[in-house]
Amino acid sequence: MRAPSPKSFRFAAVLGLMFGALSLGQAKAANPLELNFWLSGPRYDGRVAECDKALPTISTQFWEKESSFWNSPLQITGFSNVHETAVRPWASDNIPRRYCTGEAMLTDGKMRRVHFSIIEDGGFAGYGQGVEWCVVGLDRNWAYNPSCRAAKP
Repeated sequence: MRAPSPKSFRFAAVLGLMFGALSLGQAKAANPLELNFWLSGPRYDGRVAECDKALPTISTQFWEKESSFWNSPLQITGFSNVHETAVRPWASDNIPRRYCTGEAMLTDGKMRRVHFSIIEDGGFAGYGQGVEWCVVGLDRNWAYNPSCRAAKP
């Protein structure tokens, strides 16, 4: 039988020390300085664009969704009767949103109701304003069902 080499003893000792250190190093709660350091939370201005500013975004995103996911030629050709339904309907410390509704004319000749919201800092990676929308009757993945009710305030 061969005797263990000094290298294997060193390796075993280092490995044992690492596991020992990990098992002894229990997580500690943050101290008061760590809790309050640069954690001031989001600062919203409450400036959300008017309803009309979101219409080009809705048209583009609707076309992309219909053509890419549903293999449909439908497009929005125009909007009418677009109006605001609510602004910041919940507590003032929530993310500011403007809720709107209107009618969209589609390439199939049908008018369909559209509910949408404009969200401060709701764009990609929190940059710019974001838009969430739903066309009644064309919520094919049921994200806002029934009848786009979840897209309203």
